[in-house]
Order: sequence, then C-alpha cells, then structure tokens
Amino acid sequence: MEIASKPYLSLFAIFSKMNNVSGISSSGAKKSTDMQLKCQYLSEINDGRGIVFATGTPISNTMCEMYVMQLYLQKAALEEMGIYHFDSWAANFGEVTTALELTVEGSGFRFKSRFNKFTNLPELMNIFREVADVQTADMLDLDVPALRGGKPIIVESEPDWYVKQVMEDFVVRAERIRGGGVDPSVDNFLKITHEARLLGTDARLIDKDAPNNPDGKLNKVAENVWKEYEKGNANGHIGCQLIFSDIGTPGPDKDFTIYDYLKETLVQYGIPADEIAFIHDAKTDAQRDALFKEMRTGKKKVLIGSTDKCGTGVNVQTHLVAMHHVDCPWKPSSIEQREGRGIRQGNENEEVAIYRYVTKGTFDAYNWSLVENKQRFISQVMTSKAVSRSCEDIDEATLSYAEIKAVATGNPLIKEKMEIDNDVQRLKLLKASYDNQRYGLQDNFMIKYPKLIKTATEKLANVREDVKARDKELIDNPEFSITIGKATYTERVDGGTMMLEAISKCKTGETTVIGKFHGFELLVEKNFLGINYMVLRGKTEYKAELSTSPVGSMVKLENLFNGLHENIDFLEKKIEQYQNDLEASKAEYDKPFAYSKELEEKLSRQCELNAQLDLENAKAVDADLSGPEEEREADDRMESAAIVAEDKGAYQADREGRTR
Repeated sequence: MEIASKPYLSLFAIFSKMNNVSGISSSGAKKSTDMQLKCQYLSEINDGRGIVFATGTPISNTMCEMYVMQLYLQKAALEEMGIYHFDSWAANFGEVTTALELTVEGSGFRFKSRFNKFTNLPELMNIFREVADVQTADMLDLDVPALRGGKPIIVESEPDWYVKQVMEDFVVRAERIRGGGVDPSVDNFLKITHEARLLGTDARLIDKDAPNNPDGKLNKVAENVWKEYEKGNANGHIGCQLIFSDIGTPGPDKDFTIYDYLKETLVQYGIPADEIAFIHDAKTDAQRDALFKEMRTGKKKVLIGSTDKCGTGVNVQTHLVAMHHVDCPWKPSSIEQREGRGIRQGNENEEVAIYRYVTKGTFDAYNWSLVENKQRFISQVMTSKAVSRSCEDIDEATLSYAEIKAVATGNPLIKEKMEIDNDVQRLKLLKASYDNQRYGLQDNFMIKYPKLIKTATEKLANVREDVKARDKELIDNPEFSITIGKATYTERVDGGTMMLEAISKCKTGETTVIGKFHGFELLVEKNFLGINYMVLRGKTEYKAELSTSPVGSMVKLENLFNGLHENIDFLEKKIEQYQNDLEASKAEYDKPFAYSKELEEKLSRQCELNAQLDLENAKAVDADLSGPEEEREADDRMESAAIVAEDKGAYQADREGRTR
C-alpha cells in the first residue's frame, strides 16, 4: 500500500497523562485511527513491510508528528524498545519545559509549561531512518530553476487609516476578553486572530464597505503580476504565474473575494480574462487535468488557487516565472508545497521569482516570522547533516494579547526581545556543542591517546623481541617443522592434515592451544560465525585466517611467521598517528569559543530587555504570576482550542474566505 499524501498526521489523537501542557492535542479523527489499524494489519501480515509513505513534508508543523509517523510505520520497533505509548516516547525524546513567556497583560511575563524541547535527536533519527529514506534538496541536486535574487521578494504595503483603526479596536477587544467581560462564544482570541489575518490581506474581507487602499496588498499583487506578464511578452517567452491565497476564495453569496478582485484588476491592466483561471472552477479530475494542460502550454497565464487545491499534485511548472503569496499559511509545509509548484524539475525557465506580500502594522510580519521559526526547527531534524543533540519546537496558532498589542502599537522592545531570545538560544546550542566537544578533546589528549600510545609502544617492543627470536630460529632450524599435540611433523601435508583434525575437536567460541611452530605457541580461535583463525603467540599474538586445505593452511602459517617484521612498520606509523592526534586535540582544546563575545552581549541585552519590559508592567507581572490557576488554565484552553480548531477545520472559514 502506498500513501502519497498525509492529512492523517495533524488529525491523529495523542493520548497522554500530561495535563495542562501546551503542544499536545488529544483530539483526533476517525480516518486517522482507521489508517493506523490498516497500517498495523499490513505490517503484521508482511513482516513489517508492505507500506510506503511518499511525502515531501513528513514533519509539517510539530515534532509530535514524528511520533505519529513512527506509530504508523514502526509500531513493532517502538514496542521492542519498550515504547508502547506517547508518554514513554516523550520521556525518551522530549521534555516539558516551564519558562517565562510574554503575558497577556501587556509586555510582562508569566510561567508556561510546554512540550516543546526534544532531546536525543541523533538516536531518534537513527531509529526513524530505519524506515525513512530522507532525501533533501542539497543531496539530490536536481536540475531545478534558481530562486531569483537568491531569496523571496518581500513586498510591503502601508496600512490606511481604516486598517489602523481596526487594529486599535483589536487591542480594546483583547483587553475585554482578558478581563473576563466577554462571553468566549461571542468574542475570543481565536476570532481576533482570524479577523486579523483577513485584515492583513484586505479590510473588505471583514467589512465590504471598507475603503480600497491604493497601496494595499492586493493592488501590489496585481501590479507585480502585470509586470511579470509584460516582461514575459517582451522577451517572447510564455510566462505563467501562480497566485496563492487561502482566504477570500470564490463562492456564491460572498460580498467580496480576493480571487474576483484580482481577476478584475488584472483584466483592467490588460490581461485577457480567458488567460486567468481559478483552481476552484475545476471541480472534477478531468477538469483539473485540462486546466493544468492549458497552463503547461501557455493558454492560461495566471492561475489563482489555495494551498489545499493548488499545493500538491499540481504539475504546471513548465513555463512558471513567478509565484505570489498573498497570505501566509499556518504551516511551513504549506509554503514548501506552494513554492514546489515552480521550483521543480520540468520548469524550462532558469529562475523563478517568489513574492511575499506583507501589510505593515498588521499581523502579516508576525505570521511569516512564526512560520519561519517553525521551519527552522524542522530543518534541524530533516537534514542531510548531523542533527543537534536537542532542539526546540514552536507550535502556536492563536495570537496572545501581548502579541496583538506589540503589532498594533509597534512596540520595538517586544519584537527585539523575540529576536534576542532566538539568537541566545542558537548561541547557547553552539556553546553546548563547543563544551561537549571540549570534553571529548580533553579526554583524547589526557586519557585516550596516551593509553593508545602506551599500548602500541609496549606491543612494538614485544614484536621486536619476537622478530629477533624468529630470525634466530630461522638460522638454527631453517627446515619446515610443526608440532601438533605431542607429535612433530616435517611434511606440510601431514602437519596441515593433523592440524585440521585437531581443530575439528576444539570447542567453538574458545581459543585453544594445539601445538608449536618454530618455538612459537600455536593456537586456534573458533567463533560462532564459522570463521576460524590460527594464532602464533610469542611475546604478543599474530593472527591469520585458517584455510580449509592442509597445505594452504601451512602456507598461510609460514607467511604469518615470516612477515612478523611488517608489524613493526605498522605500529610505528600508528604511534606517530596517535601522537599527531594527541597534539591536534590539545591545540583544538585550547581554542576559545568563537561566539563567546556575541553570546555575552546578547545575554546582557536580553537581561536589559527583560528588566525594561518587567518595569513597564510590574504590577501586571505580579498579578499574573500569583494569579488564580483557573485563569492560567483558561489561557491554555484557548491556545489548545486554536490548535484543535485548525485540525478540525474551524479555520476552513479562513481558508475558504468566509468573513465574520
């Protein structure tokens, strides 16, 4: 069975005894349980085989998805390690952290417990890669077009008076919600988050009578699409474009939609209406195939769609020159799926432009920052390089009051603190890696290499004595002679035959003395793999694999005896190598931490910011930290509700453009 897409991960229920911990959702869908049972059945009847998950985004939002993926594909392997449930997995690979976070009172702090720190990642990835063939872009090195300018093009729009007024209203509403004066069924942070996302795109999604901002995001989108269209026509190329928007989708009984407005504006610019298409108009597979073919041939030049409908399984890359992100999706995987429509094999263009549109003073910039933070943690795990010992997960779906106020009022201190916190975390990880490496280096030059040098030196002295004994023996007794048991043989065939016979009587798994050869003790080593070795023992031991032929065994034995001096060169080189490694370890150990000064400065600035923000809201902080448990639990439920709502489709209104 092959699974090509995976809506099951975000809908899978995780049962845990960890209460009031953000980042763990216990809600699930029946189709996810059904998928788990089918995978378990197929795995049992096929001895762990028969299931293939094919996806470019195995981890799309949180690290809990790693457990879900392993539960689908590695249930037996987890149970062999004694992991039968999520809590056991989390005890091995995760950690609940309690830290100070921005409070909803303003810019103070509160204690919050989250399941967001993951440890023992090298071991986790080793287990995961028993079933996962991870192929990243840098490993594949596919022939895909380059990103124009090396990074996405950020297009900023200035908010008009109406948008600023609504943003101020969000702060007032947030204060009322926090004060408990509003029924959650009437207004809540989830609703504000949804409306704020609509506002960042176009105010008319909230109020159809809102003014059309000439410098608004949608007008900038239309302007850039027209410029790319003209540029393609001027160069004589077929220049196709994709516009992504999960909100403001077309549909009946809608006063304002992004799709219709963009099409009308593009037609006014001069793009023929029959060259613009909506992915939502293709209802059947046949209609979708026909639409994709028209895009590949250039009959259609502009395709507008949502991530769900235009993100996966859409092969229209042949002539794509630009992609436009009207809004910011919730998950990094959605961005990857969107941009993967153009940056892929089969695109005949050398480069592709990616536009990201942000309205200043709204939540757009915050949303992009949040998704980029999520992608940063995912990249630490899904990489071709060695993974870190630990990393931090970020899983937020609802904006807190502090974040609403920070964006609405433009408080630079809160934004700077978020950036400083990220920098400090990164530098601390580097410092921890540096410290761990120093411990290893110290062990190298103080214990490991001195011990290896001592052992090799002692063995070298023994080998030299054995070589002297061998040379003397060859002068005194140059003829072939071997003793097996109490009998001595001067013919190789006889000696070899008797040796093989004696070996057949030796016990497997033991090293047994069977005779002598030119004054050296002769032993046989039998292992359970069926490979036997003959050993010459003088001051030290020398080993060679035994032959099944009597004469062949004698030839190998003589070669081993005559080549004792070769061990001298080998050991001398080894000692020299150990000495060089010891000196290199010592030199590396003495190097200071390269980012020590930067870390010190960032920590100092972090303390300053904490102090300033704390002083601004000293009373709020005291009230929050000593406030009733029910109040903090309410915040937890609100954030959990945001995650659950997204999973169950409460954000479908957002994705399909329904206004509130």
